[in-house]
Amino acid sequence: MSVLTVCPYCGTGCQMVIPTQTPGERVIGYSKSPVNEGKLCLKGYSGLSYNFSKERLKYPLIKRNGEFVRVSWEAALTETSNRLKKIIREYGPDSVAFQSSAKCTNEENYLMQKIARVIGTNNIDHCARSCHSPTAMGLITTLGAGAATGSINSLDDSKTYFVIGSNTTEQHPIIGTKIIKGSKKGKNLIVADPRKTQLAEIASIHLQFNPGTDVALLNSIMHVILEGNLEDTKFIEERTEGFRALRQELAKYSPEIVEGITGIEPGKLREAAKIIAKEKPTSILYAMGITQHVHGTENVMSISNLALLTGNLGVRGSGIFPLRGQNNVQGSSDMGALSEWYPGYIPVNSDSVKRFEILWKRSLPTKTGLTLSEMFDAAVDGSLKAIYIMGENPLVTEAAISDVEKGIENLELLIVQDIFMTLTAGLADIVLPATTSLEKEGTFTNTERRIQKVNVIYDSPGEAMPDWWILNEIGKRVGGLESYDTPRSIFEEIRKAIPNYSGATYENIYPTGKQWPINKENPDGTEILHTKSFPIGKGKLVPIPYRPPVEVTDAKYDFIMTTGRNYFHFHSGTMSRRADVLERESPEPYVEINTEDAKRIGVRDSQKITIESRHGSIETNVRTTEKIPAGIVFVPFHFDESRVNRLVGKTLDPLSKIPEFKVVAVRLVV
Repeated sequence: MSVLTVCPYCGTGCQMVIPTQTPGERVIGYSKSPVNEGKLCLKGYSGLSYNFSKERLKYPLIKRNGEFVRVSWEAALTETSNRLKKIIREYGPDSVAFQSSAKCTNEENYLMQKIARVIGTNNIDHCARSCHSPTAMGLITTLGAGAATGSINSLDDSKTYFVIGSNTTEQHPIIGTKIIKGSKKGKNLIVADPRKTQLAEIASIHLQFNPGTDVALLNSIMHVILEGNLEDTKFIEERTEGFRALRQELAKYSPEIVEGITGIEPGKLREAAKIIAKEKPTSILYAMGITQHVHGTENVMSISNLALLTGNLGVRGSGIFPLRGQNNVQGSSDMGALSEWYPGYIPVNSDSVKRFEILWKRSLPTKTGLTLSEMFDAAVDGSLKAIYIMGENPLVTEAAISDVEKGIENLELLIVQDIFMTLTAGLADIVLPATTSLEKEGTFTNTERRIQKVNVIYDSPGEAMPDWWILNEIGKRVGGLESYDTPRSIFEEIRKAIPNYSGATYENIYPTGKQWPINKENPDGTEILHTKSFPIGKGKLVPIPYRPPVEVTDAKYDFIMTTGRNYFHFHSGTMSRRADVLERESPEPYVEINTEDAKRIGVRDSQKITIESRHGSIETNVRTTEKIPAGIVFVPFHFDESRVNRLVGKTLDPLSKIPEFKVVAVRLVV
């Protein structure tokens, strides 16, 4: 017997068929899936063995005298709820915070944010803060919806792909394969990336620009479009506002001036701009190379400006495609696991919060809560007393790790709910063992807004329980919530809470899912957004002046470091580093250094080297390459033995509060 479910890794949302009788038997892609059409990447085929790791958490644990002691579920739930209630009584609801998870289902994320809010705080956040919070903030501002405007399948109708800040073949391989296939058929492929990625190597044009200069690059592309009268005048007049102010700002960004900022030769930039504007429909795909900056939200709004200026929205083959990192980043954001939004992206200070007060029968908080990094700052200063973490490992993934460590040390209570004893779980007071997505039921929402059903494949180990069950028990004890019997009953409430989900049911989204909005007007879902209008009326063209990166090189810190994923691993490595095949292919941390730079400083492949920034230092292994320019180094963030985020500072995007992960000044010490 085999069961259909969804891959637990990236945001593509590939469907897979998994045998239930023999764990470890070959997984296959679901041939009828409109997402992956039967294909899987290496993680899909060979990355699920973490599920059977001997390191899985199996029993609830409470720390006594510095050591973890196994306890019953009743004891763990009672102590968790009693200690939370005591802190809330003594210090108020804003003295506690919750960190939800893009690895968990929609139902579980909805339940965690609901618990936070019914006890009286908006201190709820998750890893979208560190990856695609600029997408939500930026696209909601300019278009009215913070999500991909088309489907993965609609990319087949593009004439031009503009990929910026995305190493698509490594981070979203199935989507990358689709782009390669289109390129081989003669479609235009323009790649903007500081590194020479696989897509850059086959691109019609590779714009190899300096890290952190995205706005200057995008503004210059639009300058050329206006200079040549290549803008979509009809679309601009009928469907946008703010054009005059945008034109005035763009006048400053001729390719000749911008070359001094981005390093891109003017002729190459002009050629790319003309292709984007003339060879329509054009799809714009981006990932964390755009968002993980102190000006990440402005980067996203600049991409929106380009799409609006050229009329590349609302038509199949066109659109904006933020490629989501985690399997359920879109869904967890939709569910309101963010400090500034209730479910469905209702601002916490909006009159519309009354809808949730009626639904949940509670008076609810309307003050913006703490973001991920702000939670640890508040723990350091003593105003935050407890954090409840579900499926996150901030001691590896958060910026300014030394401050995260200080914050955790200063807490009265740390609760971690996870599938493994991560670095973060190891510092917890209470550890609650959860099941993986292969052991529970629910839904994920992928990068194209497709709500898909997740099904039980395997039994869970020991006494591990689904996250929704644990949260349900905590919600009853701490928040006085009514009990949910199944994930389905939670989803039925989600349908009432979020209009875009109102027409979805467990039955009608199975087997291949549906793209929201799903409602009375769109019972089969919505493949292409904004075909006739935007949720905010007219799309907003927003003038974005270029601001240089906060971190710059100097005589001491003479390299710029950028961070990201590699093909074999995922996020903090909690799952992928416990999958034998994946760990075998990439077992050690490393830094990519340009070959000429390596010769200049006298290092060779596999040599140990220390990387120092203004914020910290790590030791790692050298990997020389021609794919990265001189003066730039790249470090993946999967390795807890060499945590690159020790090098990352605390400067945040003022709009979305995302840290600067992509431009960090460092030096290499041999």
